[in-house]
Amino acid sequence: MRYIKTIDDITRDGEVTFGEGYEFVEDAARADAILMRSTDLHGYDLPEGIRAIARCGAGVNNIPIEEYARRGVVVFNSPGANANAVKEIVIAMMILSSRGVVQSMEWVRAHADDPDILVNAEKAKKAFVGRELKGKRIGVIGLGNVGSKVANAAVDLGMDVYGYDPFISVEHAWALSQNVQRVGTLEDLCRGCDYLTVHVPSKADTVGMISTEQLDLLAPGAVLINFARETIVDEDAVNTALHQGRLSWFATDFATPKTVLMPNTFITTHSGAGTGEAEANCADMAISELKDYL
Repeated sequence: MRYIKTIDDITRDGEVTFGEGYEFVEDAARADAILMRSTDLHGYDLPEGIRAIARCGAGVNNIPIEEYARRGVVVFNSPGANANAVKEIVIAMMILSSRGVVQSMEWVRAHADDPDILVNAEKAKKAFVGRELKGKRIGVIGLGNVGSKVANAAVDLGMDVYGYDPFISVEHAWALSQNVQRVGTLEDLCRGCDYLTVHVPSKADTVGMISTEQLDLLAPGAVLINFARETIVDEDAVNTALHQGRLSWFATDFATPKTVLMPNTFITTHSGAGTGEAEANCADMAISELKDYL
């Protein structure tokens, strides 16, 4: 019998199954492995008997990888299992930042007591005229599980799509639309973009990779989207660009003390992968990895 300790609510419906030969335990000291999602394990008192940890999610920044490696504890994650969910919300942010959808809905709610609202709403719509995505230039940084899907979706929307990823895998290169134009440098990608979206992990060479230099290369009134990690963008540079009007909108999945004070922002509650389907996919992958290892 193998014993599994779960940390966090792994899926929305709470149903997680390993099958015959496995049993869930409350006490981590009795477990062979841990199945977890969002809890930060830095400083966690990991019992000696734990042989492996599987995270139901793509990132592992909440797990002390090097420390666990020294202890011989294998760490798994589930890259790609939530990619479609993130792709869809990124496309949603592109539309919300282009069409005045939220602002027009807020106008309607603010005038709910107006008996002539049907007529007056027709007059007010001029204030919320937006722009279409078709024909606009978008730069996608990182063409992995999420970025490749975003790039392909943007092609389907009729956008002029450019991608930058010096480490793209053969698998993702094959999956990429032939209409995605690859560029060799980050600067060339950013130049003239109406939309810029980042899909890279947080590492030493990606922290702060989007700063004043890159933002200055974008088209006037560009939209920046960050549903990767909060550390990828220089928040001070983004704030300045928003106040100066060089960026029209900033959409992010990370509510930080700085982003919540910025103008023209769409900020979600780290909800990029927040679908029941994504949660189930991540759990299935993580469970499969643990079972294979154990």
